[in-house]
Amino acid sequence: MSIADELQKLQQMHDSGALSDKEFAKAKEALMNAPPPQVAQAAVPGSEPLRVDQEQQTRQWAMFLHLSLLSGFVVPFAGLVVPIVLWQVKKGELPGIDDHGKVVTNWIISYVIYFAVCIALMFVIIGIPLVIILGIIGVVFPIIGGIKASSGQLWKYPMSISFFK
Repeated sequence: MSIADELQKLQQMHDSGALSDKEFAKAKEALMNAPPPQVAQAAVPGSEPLRVDQEQQTRQWAMFLHLSLLSGFVVPFAGLVVPIVLWQVKKGELPGIDDHGKVVTNWIISYVIYFAVCIALMFVIIGIPLVIILGIIGVVFPIIGGIKASSGQLWKYPMSISFFK
């Protein structure tokens, strides 16, 4: 029953003389200050709230996995190690992390190959702009992947060679 219905009942009881002014005021105050009733939910394994929470955690960790590629710009080689460690630690706990981990690891390996080719091409001058472009892509792709992962999508990086499927 809603608070409005309860107040209406109290008013009717007061009008009929069943409640004095003092009793009416006290009951009305108690009704107005009472916390809203809580709807109890059974914590059944596989229930909706548990699944939604796990899905939210999967999205969050998948986003961290993609954005951890950027840690290499702060600490040398961290962008190569941190994503793989996150993937290996979380893939057993959260469904969906394994797919994101494979995408990120494929990108890491592809990025290292592309970087080595660009270094070799520096002797022909064309490698210098390619390294700059690769650096920009190395920032943009993880950000796009993190945004897509936070919305629940698996985004395969363009130009990524598929080593893990």
